[in-house]
Amino acid sequence: MKCNSSVLLFFTCFFAAVLFSGCGFKTEESQPETLVIKKCEDFRITGDGSSPEWGNSKWIDLQKQGKVISPYYTKVKVLYSATGIYFLFDCEDTRLSATMTADNLNLWEEDVVEIFLWPDESFPVYFEYELSPLNYELPIIIPNKNGTFLGWLPWNYDGDKRTIHATSVTGGQKESGSTITGWKAEFFIPYKLLAPLVQEAPAPGTRWRANMYRIDYDNGAGHFAWQKTDGSFHQYDKYGTFIFE
Repeated sequence: MKCNSSVLLFFTCFFAAVLFSGCGFKTEESQPETLVIKKCEDFRITGDGSSPEWGNSKWIDLQKQGKVISPYYTKVKVLYSATGIYFLFDCEDTRLSATMTADNLNLWEEDVVEIFLWPDESFPVYFEYELSPLNYELPIIIPNKNGTFLGWLPWNYDGDKRTIHATSVTGGQKESGSTITGWKAEFFIPYKLLAPLVQEAPAPGTRWRANMYRIDYDNGAGHFAWQKTDGSFHQYDKYGTFIFE
């Protein structure tokens, strides 16, 4: 029996579309390169994101990147006030791969969330902040010249120059090696800590280059990023842009 050529063409295209959409050829969509940051009143950091102010911010999904593809999700919210900028990370997880119990250690070698702020593109110096699920931090200023960089700890890091941070865990205990269902990191970075990169609160319409990351070590180092890099989180030319509303 002979088949109409147009019918054959239809079914060929149909099955090809089904095959490529459902058999692993679908790729993760890239995130927009800009993020509008809404303004808020200052509020208390609790570690679980319970402040009503967070209701004014939308979740941003971080993209998975690198050789180890984590099965978990990571999402972030960002707000800013007259005194600083707020971040809330929500991290799906099954085990707390974190053992460090002091600030200013190599937190990136275990479970961690990170943000990078590059307010002034006229010179390659930016601020990096890391927070572990056990609530230990690493705040550093990074001078980065052509890919060669070094982290400097803040000077006079106290009072209104110091961050405020807290973490919480769901489905288990906030202890090293615990079986859990997820963890959250909430922190506030005052503008005074960012001086001289930032001299005052950003006016509406101000733009900062920035990026947000997570590393999870349940099955190797699984990397997440708002704006994907080629491996190093310090590729500041690939950062996205915060636009302050």
